[in-house]
Amino acid sequence: MNKKLKIALYIILALIIVISGLAVWYVNDYYHADSSVNTLLNGTDDVAVSKIDNGLFLDGPGNDTALIFYPGAKIEYTSYLPLFMDLADDGVDCFIVEMPCNLAFLGMDSAGSIRENSNYAYDNWYLSGHSLGGVMASYYGVNHTDEFNGLILLASYPAEDLGNMSVLSIYGSNDKTLNKETYDKSKGLMDYNLTEYVINGGNHAQFASYGNQSGDGVASISPEDQRNQTEKEILEFIY
Repeated sequence: MNKKLKIALYIILALIIVISGLAVWYVNDYYHADSSVNTLLNGTDDVAVSKIDNGLFLDGPGNDTALIFYPGAKIEYTSYLPLFMDLADDGVDCFIVEMPCNLAFLGMDSAGSIRENSNYAYDNWYLSGHSLGGVMASYYGVNHTDEFNGLILLASYPAEDLGNMSVLSIYGSNDKTLNKETYDKSKGLMDYNLTEYVINGGNHAQFASYGNQSGDGVASISPEDQRNQTEKEILEFIY
């Protein structure tokens, strides 16, 4: 092996090692759920929590309506338990998807395996997502509009025209992570039946329980207040 070829191979090997190291660092650098949510993994008297192949199933007293939720990018899926435990307790069973590497674009079709499971016989299905999870949920929903009664976006927007799908869009007035210019432009993709709700004083992170998010605005309301308003709007949209 000549010297130039050997040097080139060493460079390629070094690049592979560096890229692999960066990839491992990237997928492991995510927002962890607050320790306070751990007790919810055991469920409550009214909501049973069970691990399924691609996430968690929150089974409350309701029997006819379910919601499938896609978490935001690099956010631990259990962070959303406080919000969706309350929703399940009020009659909407919830599936919180655990995305590969905490990135929704790697599990965009996750809703399909849940919908196709014969154990889940609901009359009404809703699809939802936070931030990047909402974008990916909209991608899936636009190709399966006949399978869902509506799409619920939390600090998110669609990337394709949603046609006649009913949409609930919720975001906080203090959200500095959501690209508002892109969001405003996206309204033309969901203007058939859009319900929009702005949480005064809410931000990007307080839909879940994972602490502060880099680049986000400071909320002027409590996380509990933001979640309560969110749940109220979701229930009104569904019922």
